[in-house]
Amino acid sequence: MIKEAIILAGGFGTRLKEVIGEDIPKPMAPVNGRPFLEYILAYLEKWGVERVIMATGYRHEVIEAHFRNRHNNIEISYSVEEEPLGTGGAVKKAMEFVNDSSPYVINGDTYFDANLWKLGNSFRAKEAVAIMALRKMGDTSRYGTVKIDPDNRITEFKEKGAQKGMGFINGGTYILSGKAFLDLGLPDKFSLEKDYLEKYYTKQRMFGVRCYSYFLDIGIPEDYEEAADAFEGLLI
Repeated sequence: MIKEAIILAGGFGTRLKEVIGEDIPKPMAPVNGRPFLEYILAYLEKWGVERVIMATGYRHEVIEAHFRNRHNNIEISYSVEEEPLGTGGAVKKAMEFVNDSSPYVINGDTYFDANLWKLGNSFRAKEAVAIMALRKMGDTSRYGTVKIDPDNRITEFKEKGAQKGMGFINGGTYILSGKAFLDLGLPDKFSLEKDYLEKYYTKQRMFGVRCYSYFLDIGIPEDYEEAADAFEGLLI
């Protein structure tokens, strides 16, 4: 069982600033009086995660002051970007603090109630270097889409807006082999999606796991406002 996770929590939240203000990093956006990150941590704890590395950047001190080194039963460490490194660079830097050979990697501005044990079982069974939770959407026009074959191996990524209607999107929840990822010698600044997943899926064993559970990306104000009702009573 995987016990560690990296949370990508360095987002600026440009589109949310008009709602949450300039001084709050996006993953700390309040939902029913609690930071959004608390809901992600509760989700990870449910699946047995015991340690989290927060990959932080913009206003990292706000996150550190709130959580310090522990939240409930989860130990928290911090990997702080002095300058924006992109999602891939943030993961690469955070891997320095990871003890598990293959941690979960979670977007800090997305709540996706994916079955992490299912991801882990698939990761081991497929001898994968990367597993991605895929979310089926009725309208994929806001997102890039992902295609998989009958064995669930990733076969294609389509750009945002290239496909409309129903399809599967990258849900922002992964398991990554630290060795396979780091051995590529990728630069310090890069995109996890564009420069790793989309560039290497034909060369490395990358698979998708189809998930249909609740998904919410708080990146735009309309979806952020949905969170208050969706998460009511979720935390005690």
